[in-house]
Amino acid sequence: MSVADKPTAETLGFQTEAKQLLQLMIHSLYSNREIFLRELVSNASDACDKLRFAALADSSLYENDGELKVRISVDEDARTIIIDDNGIGMSREEAVSHLGTIAKSGTAEFIRNLSGDEKKDSHLIGQFGVGFYSAFIVADKVEVLSRRAGQSAADGVHWVSSGESDFSVETIDKPERGTRIVLHLKEDAAEFANDWRLRSIVRKYSDHIAVPVQMRQYMPPAEEGKEQEIGEWENVNSATALWMRSKNEISDEEYQSFYQHVSHDYAEPLAWSHNKVEGKLEYTSLLYIPTEAPFDLYHRDAARGLKLYVQRTYIMDDAEQFLPLYLRFVKGVVDSNDLSLNVSREILQQDATVESMKSALTKRVLDMLEKLAEDKEKYAAFWKTFGNVLKEGMVEDVANRERIGKLLRFASSTSSKEQDQSLDDYIARMKEGQTQIYYIVSDHYDTAKNSPHLEIFRANDVEVLLMHDRLDEWMMGYFREYAGKAFADVARGDLDISHLMKDPQPEKKAEDESAADNALLERIKTLLSEQVESVRFSTRLVDSPACLVVGQADMGMQMRRMMEAAGQAVPDAKPIFELNEKHALVKRLTGTSDAARFEDLALVLLDEARLSAGLTLENPAGFVARVNRLLNA
Repeated sequence: MSVADKPTAETLGFQTEAKQLLQLMIHSLYSNREIFLRELVSNASDACDKLRFAALADSSLYENDGELKVRISVDEDARTIIIDDNGIGMSREEAVSHLGTIAKSGTAEFIRNLSGDEKKDSHLIGQFGVGFYSAFIVADKVEVLSRRAGQSAADGVHWVSSGESDFSVETIDKPERGTRIVLHLKEDAAEFANDWRLRSIVRKYSDHIAVPVQMRQYMPPAEEGKEQEIGEWENVNSATALWMRSKNEISDEEYQSFYQHVSHDYAEPLAWSHNKVEGKLEYTSLLYIPTEAPFDLYHRDAARGLKLYVQRTYIMDDAEQFLPLYLRFVKGVVDSNDLSLNVSREILQQDATVESMKSALTKRVLDMLEKLAEDKEKYAAFWKTFGNVLKEGMVEDVANRERIGKLLRFASSTSSKEQDQSLDDYIARMKEGQTQIYYIVSDHYDTAKNSPHLEIFRANDVEVLLMHDRLDEWMMGYFREYAGKAFADVARGDLDISHLMKDPQPEKKAEDESAADNALLERIKTLLSEQVESVRFSTRLVDSPACLVVGQADMGMQMRRMMEAAGQAVPDAKPIFELNEKHALVKRLTGTSDAARFEDLALVLLDEARLSAGLTLENPAGFVARVNRLLNA
């Protein structure tokens, strides 16, 4: 299509999600408006990095101007700010796509999670990344003039919007490549139309950006009758890659500011690690543990990874090959001296150097988390946000399973609801003679805490870990032991804790009593054969009449429900029905000769066992009818 055939001007509507986010963001981030400059300068810097990378293959893209920079100018009288970069620029199609659409999976879900509470939503929006749309926090009109490097001057684009329902685009002549953003400030944002105010914001948020950020030198007012002199362009930031500087020269505020630049996050990080490696491998890494989770944390196919540089040359965002998937929440930069400048995602997947770096960076993150765990308050915040993601590593990273296990936290039958107990804590409190780590898995904390399976453990002061997150049963299928101690699911298979009990086991029963008991068990098994695998007396129960137990090799109830909910086939297996032979209701069964009454009582006990395990009843009305019959008898 020739330039003459292209539409010169048209008005288009924002994508629905973009429009919603735009309005919510303007109001939620009102109290921290100065971040607009951080975001726009960051975008301009990225555009310069992308041009530098593209020019490795085609130096003509520089168009005889290889000095990359970002320039900011301000007109106090006109109340405008102009941010210019000579980076990669945008074509007309890219301007429509990038500025009118939010191309992130899960955007609609993210917006649904916004509560309307300004303080809460500001953190959510920070997790999402505000980017270009931050311009509308301070501006009631935004103009974007851009041309992609390598295209002709006649292929420029002019994009204009007031940040409401639509925007206009037209084709223009733009001799220089790159992007110019013109902000027409709102009346209540006039404070930003000030040279010194903008300089302070650049130094606060963007000093670490490797591309020079320039503003005009201040010139004193001209004498009457003389023309005002225009100052030369001067660098406002240090324009040195922060990760290449010595750690001793960098303040905490600079590390925090760089995190916000590299992650586009609104909050401060929980922790960071700056490390330079020399020897067989040569690279520098600066890794951060965020405070807040990104909105798409559980979208495993979402963009993730570190910002990759090779010999200080930007290569790509979201280089996922340097950390395993379970550490996808980690943000930061890695700069390698060993990789080629023309490296691609495909090459990264097959490169032995990358595998070595991945192993080392994974250990570095685990080091950070172990150090963070020394601060219980900070680690509790981390665990609440990222604990479930870290659990994925127990399955995916066999080599580091023991180290990850050390970082896991659980609730316990002897502590509060908080997941604040480590496996080391548990082992330190184990009773004399105890060789196993006991645990129970359920859908909810209350179900686990009140499970009848815990009764014998409570009666004998034996601690049980309470696992109630969705991933727990899947994780425990791979996590068989820790620090030489095997795990034992208290709701699975046979149970023998006689060696840990306060009182000795009772004497063995007389033969005639055993025969009566066996007859009872056989009678119940015959009645419930369609629903249970077997019926037996329990060593778990103290106060409850009955419970369900999963066979040692069978799939757990929580995993079964998850797979069924996902429409996946599950193995056909029935639970074991255990009875408390000392309970009055079980004794009543023994003395019941009426077949209908016996059936009602047996089925009620089975349904009670299902309910206590957090299961739903297939026939609630039948359960109610049976209970009513028994109450009226």
